Amino acid sequence: MPGNGGAVAARSAVVAPDAPATRLQLAWRRAARRPPALAGAVVVLLYLLLALGAPWVAPDDPLRTDWGQIRKGPSAAHPFGTDDLGRDILSRVVYGTRISMQAGVFSIFLAMAIGVPAGLVAGFYRGVFDQLIMRLTDAWLSFPFLILAIGLVTILGPSLTNATVAIGVAATPTYIRLTRGLVLSTREEEFVQGARALGAGDLRVMGRHVLPNIASALLVQATVSIPGAIIAEAILSFLGLGVQPPSPSWGTMLNAAQQFLETAPWMAWWPGLAIFSLALSFNLAGDGLRDWLDPKDY
Repeated sequence: MPGNGGAVAARSAVVAPDAPATRLQLAWRRAARRPPALAGAVVVLLYLLLALGAPWVAPDDPLRTDWGQIRKGPSAAHPFGTDDLGRDILSRVVYGTRISMQAGVFSIFLAMAIGVPAGLVAGFYRGVFDQLIMRLTDAWLSFPFLILAIGLVTILGPSLTNATVAIGVAATPTYIRLTRGLVLSTREEEFVQGARALGAGDLRVMGRHVLPNIASALLVQATVSIPGAIIAEAILSFLGLGVQPPSPSWGTMLNAAQQFLETAPWMAWWPGLAIFSLALSFNLAGDGLRDWLDPKDY
């Protein structure tokens, strides 16, 4: 009997193995190993919430002028100070987030909507169509990104919509070349050849087998391209080719602040800091997303 009791005690002392981690838990662990990327993603999310909730977050009307509060420094009433027309800078920075996010995100979506299908078809079918697309892309890339965007906005006319379209069109060649290169390597994989052997048509092979396997690389490229689009919109607005006054764009705010850098430097501090922090956060999040989606890290 003592021997049986010892066996029971030994069995009870055995610790049950831990349950396997869920996919969500594994994803969180991998994200937690990259604090800079996680911090960047959090800042991007905060900016997104700020853009969506601008009417409730902004303490004042961004267009309301107050001639008694012209170029006042940061205070309790105006934490970021006021500009040359007495407008609350904090409210203008908050509403400017909407414009920057719209220009950055929508322009890259436009570039992907044009570039991904073109690169997909060119890389999949090769031949004359591929040569035609790539020669047009090479000619497209011969123009510097910003110069092309400025030229297109000059033709279309200054506005936020036209600036977004111009930035998207200028960024399109990058996605054509990237998609084509990814498709060229993916189309030779065994699972693609197997799908073809089973009688799958070209559209099914491209939509069900090729595109899902290159989507992660395209998503990472989009994430790291958005900061360039945000900066491009700020430059266009600064030059008077994007958002037009009195709309609260970070670029137009910097344009107005350049005359008062010595007497009212806070007019340039906050929009400049907003551009810097949002662009940096997108870059950090994009780098982390690239590592997070790397299959070697599983």
